[in-house]
Amino acid sequence: MTATGNFFERELNPEQLAAATAPDGPMLALAAAGTGKTRTIVYRVAYLVERGIDPGRILLLTFTNKAAHEMLARATDLVGTGIGDLWGGTFHHMANRMLRRYAPAVGYRNDYTILDRDDSLSLIRKALRACGIDRRDFLKPEALAGLFGGAANRDMRLRDLIEDRLTGTLIDPADVVKVHRKYKELKLEAGAMDFDDLLVFGLELFRQKPDILQRYQERFLHVLVDEYQDTNPIQSEWVDLVAARHRNLMAVGDDFQSIYGWRGADYRNILTFPERYPDARIVKLETNYRSTPDILKVANRCIAGNPRQFQKTIRPTREPGRKPDLCRPPDGDTQAQYVIDKIDGLRRAGHCLKEIAVLYRAHYHALELQLALTRASIPFVLTSGIRFFEQAHIKDVCSLLRVLHNPIDGMAFARLLCLLPRVGERTAETIWKKLGYSFDAWQAEQKERLRSLLPAAARPFWKVIEPLLDRCHRDQLIVAANELLQQFLKVFYHDYLVQNFENPERRMEDIEGLREFIARFDSMEEFLSETALLSNLDRTAESDGAEQDAIRLSTVHQAKGLEWDHVFVIWLTDGMFPSSRGLSENEEEGEAEERRLFYVAVTRARSRLFLCAPQCRRTANRQTLWCTQSRFLDEIPADLLHKVSAGRPAFRWHR
Repeated sequence: MTATGNFFERELNPEQLAAATAPDGPMLALAAAGTGKTRTIVYRVAYLVERGIDPGRILLLTFTNKAAHEMLARATDLVGTGIGDLWGGTFHHMANRMLRRYAPAVGYRNDYTILDRDDSLSLIRKALRACGIDRRDFLKPEALAGLFGGAANRDMRLRDLIEDRLTGTLIDPADVVKVHRKYKELKLEAGAMDFDDLLVFGLELFRQKPDILQRYQERFLHVLVDEYQDTNPIQSEWVDLVAARHRNLMAVGDDFQSIYGWRGADYRNILTFPERYPDARIVKLETNYRSTPDILKVANRCIAGNPRQFQKTIRPTREPGRKPDLCRPPDGDTQAQYVIDKIDGLRRAGHCLKEIAVLYRAHYHALELQLALTRASIPFVLTSGIRFFEQAHIKDVCSLLRVLHNPIDGMAFARLLCLLPRVGERTAETIWKKLGYSFDAWQAEQKERLRSLLPAAARPFWKVIEPLLDRCHRDQLIVAANELLQQFLKVFYHDYLVQNFENPERRMEDIEGLREFIARFDSMEEFLSETALLSNLDRTAESDGAEQDAIRLSTVHQAKGLEWDHVFVIWLTDGMFPSSRGLSENEEEGEAEERRLFYVAVTRARSRLFLCAPQCRRTANRQTLWCTQSRFLDEIPADLLHKVSAGRPAFRWHR
């Protein structure tokens, strides 16, 4: 069928219509949450094709292949199969498509290989060996890969990044630069690029070869970019270059939902768009089709607190519902019970569990709730990444507690020893056998025997760990666990994190959360039993997959783009949400991004929103810490919320 003007007017609201049918020239479409962003882009494509624009001269850039496929499929439904020539896909996909033709211009053959994660790590190991760097005291390939990628995606010098990241360590930044240089040489020799290179060389191709850039500038009459607020500096400049000739650039995004600064996204790209394109048409999509007016009032009020942004006010289309509930439970246990009681009520009212989500700032915030859901036999699915107690760093520090608790726990013993230099699984197994398949950390003879069996390279590291084993009796292990883990971090594991992982700060935050979680238990046996229960339940939930009617538990970051009928946001206290780590680096910018995170959390809810701010939590040293409710809640007028009670405090640790 032919998509006539009347067709677009019937299918789109006035804001969407203005964006989809805008005249040529640069345009910034500010699409607030739930306002039909994807629909607008799809109809823009359809409009261009109906105007007679050759689909082969349209470039559509997205952040996921799924988004590109969905948009192209929907556009095909509108205007037919002729749209197949349109260039649509992720930034990496498009850069690769161009480099396959012009790779020699950046020093590669056209048949270059794209390294996967394992291949990249293998080549970094080779670079370390070639540089003659002692890896026992140096960053491991995973940590190096994170630094290399961080610098690449921020388009910054590696040295500038690592001098900040490696402050307080014995790592020489010059050695990191040396390894990086060798890694690049090895990639070139192997005719291989890693994932980040696709963007780096894609931009270099345009910067260094104006004739090639001119061909693509001429080819692409229209450039459309989805989720523009998530672009990093490389992607933003790449887009500006390719769209420079015709200047028909449609950037679609929402500065309110820019929440990925930690991985290189720069919200300034969208904020400075009008400065780079002074003649840009700015269209705001503010008509929301997702949430009730009561939820949108809270969303509008909370985001208004950010100082530098494009002000937007989301307008509802749905009928009024219920005000969001604000609950100030006495503690985390009572918060968990409150959530369960509400879930039971929703289920009795006929609502599916899979339409209920619990959102939180950090993965460890949900540990109490997971235990409570398990005991209540309420199924849940974790959508926030790998199971908490299956993460490498959590298993590492728990292995110390397991060894102290159970002398015959061979798996924990092997994991602890494998943290040491020159100790692999085979060596750990041999030592375990020679110890008689048991290691009592409080027996001097066994400790002396272990020292003699360790490789020479491992002994200095074990020497700083061993004194920790004498700090408590096995029966008092749960009481001493906080100080024990704190000292383990101080004398050994902090440096291990920095040297082995690409995101040590986030892993440190997890371990701090683990220390607080342990403090709620009366015995180490109880703690280890509950963690095993959680891990097994998580595994069962994951195996059942999306078909299971189960509660969704997710960090806010991973909930972006999703929506549910009923949403709980938990641990809305200062220091947790907003995160103290998020505020520490640059307080003003950190608070702005944390507020955007809260906005994203609020706007995931369609019909009901439940906000929880416990009054206190237990610290790792078993003290009561009184909590201040999140500053973001303070910014919401009291008449927009329905304050509810959650019953008596649990304070289970005071038994």
